[in-house]
Amino acid sequence: MTDVAPCPPDWLDGLDALAAQAIGLSDPNPRVACRLVTRNGQVFEGHTQQAGGPHAEVVALRAAQAAGADLRGATALVTLEPCSHHGRTPPCCEALIAAQVGRVVVALPDPNPLVGGQGLARLRAAGIDVHLLAPQHPLAVASRELNIGFLSRMERGRPWVRLKVAASLDGTTALANGVSQWITSEAARTDGHAWRQRASAVLTGIGTVLEDNPRLDVRLVSTARQPLRVVVDSRLEIAPTARILPPPGEALVYTASDPAATAAQRAALAQAGATVVDCPGAPGASGSHPKVDLAAVLADLTRRGVNELHLEAGHKLNGSFLREGLVDELLLYLAPQLLGPGAGLANIGPFTALDQGPKLAFHEVTPVGPDLRVRARFLR
Repeated sequence: MTDVAPCPPDWLDGLDALAAQAIGLSDPNPRVACRLVTRNGQVFEGHTQQAGGPHAEVVALRAAQAAGADLRGATALVTLEPCSHHGRTPPCCEALIAAQVGRVVVALPDPNPLVGGQGLARLRAAGIDVHLLAPQHPLAVASRELNIGFLSRMERGRPWVRLKVAASLDGTTALANGVSQWITSEAARTDGHAWRQRASAVLTGIGTVLEDNPRLDVRLVSTARQPLRVVVDSRLEIAPTARILPPPGEALVYTASDPAATAAQRAALAQAGATVVDCPGAPGASGSHPKVDLAAVLADLTRRGVNELHLEAGHKLNGSFLREGLVDELLLYLAPQLLGPGAGLANIGPFTALDQGPKLAFHEVTPVGPDLRVRARFLR
């Protein structure tokens, strides 16, 4: 590994932004960019396309080949290790070898067990000069952040869970009478849709569906793909006419309800285009109706290829995710207003000591219109 890439520094400029163009497009595949620089200085580049479409390396190679460029001895700059396995597409490392590039600079190794260093090994075996950037290199850091969900799914076997909340400065998310629209500004709402766009799935609870009937799709920013919409609904109370269910995009409803007792409701939901998934957990307090097993929900979403899970729910479901230690990051929009008593961020506690609450580290604090966007990550 090297802190300094074996090429002019400006050759790496903008690769992270190029890879970011795959947001809302490439899931469940990672967001990757490739830049090819020929020996006479021609530059060709590309980013990952939709699943089943060409990867970044192939997009760049096709552009070079269409221009009739001589790629022998060229340098390939890639933000993630070229794949070495046959999936929906052939191995990218083989495409680079066939093009006779002379050098490959890689920002991150691919933790996918189907790759796991084999891409780099096959490139080296073909006589190509391979350089892997050090973890602290700015491009490696940016590539890791861009693919934090994919890396989480590969390394931990679960999505990266981001909990989004909009609140007043004193932490109120809704007034005592339930009014919550709109605490934060239009700028914050648009920014929130950008975070929905980068997620593989957006999850909420039945309480939010019954109270607000949200769509929870991406509308305020352009996107090539709508994230999967997910509802946690223990008793299967959701109406087939709920706005969260119709296309574009797919909808999942996780329930702990009895299949026989809810057969008609399940049939109606299927007719509406929703998929019902049984995830019963332990009974609630005093033997009440079983709750949905949230860890099982994450496991199922992992099998479905969900990289980043965007949680937009009420304080009760937020609290359940937090108490079970299933949240990785808090995305908090704070409005410059005090609202007094009402619903809080999450139903956790009560605690009897200050050290009992979950601990976080601030990751980013950014003004968004008149509001603040705070990103904080939970310490494990």
